[in-house]
Amino acid sequence: MNPNVIVFQPQIARQKPETIVHRDHSCPFCDVANLEKIIQQEADRIWLVNKYRTLAKTWQTVIIETAVHEGDISTYSHEQNRAILKFALNAWQQTQASGKYRSTALYKNYGPLSGGSLSHPHLQIVGFEEADIYQQIKPENFQGMKVVADDRVELNLATEPIMGFVEFNLILRDINQIDEFADYLQLVIQYLLGDYFNGRCNSYNLFFYPAPQQQIIAKVVPRFIASPYFVGYKASQVNDYQRLAEISQELAAKAQQKLPQYK
Repeated sequence: MNPNVIVFQPQIARQKPETIVHRDHSCPFCDVANLEKIIQQEADRIWLVNKYRTLAKTWQTVIIETAVHEGDISTYSHEQNRAILKFALNAWQQTQASGKYRSTALYKNYGPLSGGSLSHPHLQIVGFEEADIYQQIKPENFQGMKVVADDRVELNLATEPIMGFVEFNLILRDINQIDEFADYLQLVIQYLLGDYFNGRCNSYNLFFYPAPQQQIIAKVVPRFIASPYFVGYKASQVNDYQRLAEISQELAAKAQQKLPQYK
């Protein structure tokens, strides 16, 4: 079998708890006293080994973002969001630096269409022993119509998205400007859940990618039912330039209103 084909183990997945659809089910991440295999803890942020490791030949871990069950990037204070992002990036970089894995992924599922199973806010770090998780990713997937761009941070709307229709690329150019990076990430997600598509978007995925010269890229993908062109043909779609320009202008205006002036 091709090592880049990730093997899913349904016999383990059947045991997993679920609280996105069944919101009355108990949440394992709220039961902090009984968490096992904790790797690192900072305030109420916890990095631990995933109890339900559904992917073969991987090391799967979870970062519990907060003790608050209904939290999200969109609702955190600037300070809390920055702290969570720094904690997660540090854990991801530790995993990369271990040298144990061919590739490592840091990502987040949010909402009923995201592919997640637990509503308690968390990110995931996966170390792949054989698979190159970035094999099909191209530099062009991170290029697009610029919303803001300077020597610290770039925010753009992908013109060659991985799946489509709108993908928000946030590029950290200066590793010392993580606070600004975190603030722009929060702004994008607030826009996505509150303004985009007339407020009808309730799910997203957040992916992080390593880039040259210590740069980091985050991609935020609003989630709806996947396009049949992508499902059947791996063909992505992108909104026309008029709509991309409208979104770019809306985001730029919100950044001007809500974010501090960075130096």
